[in-house]
Amino acid sequence: MTVSEITQPAKRKLAANSIGVAHIVFFVVAAAAPMAAVVGATPPAFAFGNIGVPGAFVMVGLLYLIFSAGFTAMARHVSSAGGFYSYISKGLGRPLGVSGAFLALVTYFSIQIGVYAQLGVFAQAAMQSLGINLPWWVWSSVALVAVLLCGQRHIVFSGRLLGICMIAELFILALFVVGVVVTGGANGLTWAGLSPSDVFSPGLGVTLVFVVSAFIGFEATAIFGEEASNPDRAIPRATVAAVTIITVFYAFVSWAVVQYYGAPAVAAKAAESMEGFYMGAIAGVLGGWSKVAVNILLLTSLFACLLSFHNTLNRYFFALGRDGLIWKRLASIHQASASPYMAGRVQTILVALVLLGFVAIGADPFGVVFAWTVAFAGIGILAVQVLVSISIIVFFRKGLRGFSPLRVLIAPSVAAIALAAAFIQVSRNLPLLTGSESLIVALFPVAIILIGIAGLVTAMRIRSTNPALYDRLDATFAEASAET
Repeated sequence: MTVSEITQPAKRKLAANSIGVAHIVFFVVAAAAPMAAVVGATPPAFAFGNIGVPGAFVMVGLLYLIFSAGFTAMARHVSSAGGFYSYISKGLGRPLGVSGAFLALVTYFSIQIGVYAQLGVFAQAAMQSLGINLPWWVWSSVALVAVLLCGQRHIVFSGRLLGICMIAELFILALFVVGVVVTGGANGLTWAGLSPSDVFSPGLGVTLVFVVSAFIGFEATAIFGEEASNPDRAIPRATVAAVTIITVFYAFVSWAVVQYYGAPAVAAKAAESMEGFYMGAIAGVLGGWSKVAVNILLLTSLFACLLSFHNTLNRYFFALGRDGLIWKRLASIHQASASPYMAGRVQTILVALVLLGFVAIGADPFGVVFAWTVAFAGIGILAVQVLVSISIIVFFRKGLRGFSPLRVLIAPSVAAIALAAAFIQVSRNLPLLTGSESLIVALFPVAIILIGIAGLVTAMRIRSTNPALYDRLDATFAEASAET
């Protein structure tokens, strides 16, 4: 960045009309990290739950499509980088909007920490095979710097990079599915894993814990409303496309692995070696070369996931800084790339400090850092989604605004009930999800509630001590749009 770029007055607008539906879908699907989610989430779901994992993906995907009905309808009335913050504020008021913002910030930040640790572990193992023996946190630090540099560039650059990573991941796993279909699997092709009897059998609750966690990040479509071309159409289309792609992809790949091992053997195979569960299946279908490809794509998948969440969280920091809730410099926009560069720098420093803290206490990068933070993020995002569903109902109850009651009242009601049930189910199974009986893990749901209350109290304090600031909350977009 040049001196002139530093000294010029900070912009308060992101790069409007910069990205289309495809770019947004790339961000969202990349955040879901298809390769990492398949390799990491489905083996324990098979081992501890039931063989109905493919059907569970379809069921959860349908739930999120129901959620998306009201979510996308409200997108026409919310075009702010505040995302869920703005959605909740529209229906439930600024105090609960700030509460949702606090939860979203902590959730996205938490999952970043876990994925950085996961990438460090996989990179350490990969480099050791080449004779390079460095601790996991070194590779996490390298990834942290790379993500920062990419995030400082124009949003289109990140969108294209994420698209390349996503396509490569989907391609090799699609080859695996095609290979299984061509060879016929262990016992011939069946509906095993997709049939209702497989899905609704003992272990469904445990299966849902892992399946729901694989969908974290799809809601990020709303974050890019200010930068989207024709957001009224782009956000709804991108949301539906992203949820559909994630659902179909996860369902088919997990169905293929059931066919490969055979329904009677799949649970035992997953329990025998969760790390080698997919590696063995893919290599068995595509050949030994695919092991190297999968290892490389696993790292690029995690990097793409981090870049997506980095950009998402940058825009939360930007929106909150612009509205005056946190340090206003976080709303600074780079003069050349139109990226929220200050938010990215501060975010990177915070991630580095947290990772350094885990390293200092000797925490296991996978068993503690990854498992705990992803579990925490899972229940956090479910809590936010429940608030969003309720907000949509309240917003459209005052007037349907051209939409049918089915889309903006009934669908959000169904989503709110189902998501609340999922929150309870995941909270009850946190020891299984994290592999820990720690009291800290058991108190995660309490921590989520307390964070939400802290946001509520913060907003109410602003209302009483600084009414002018309170009145500006979530209104900055309209002001910025009027600027020349």
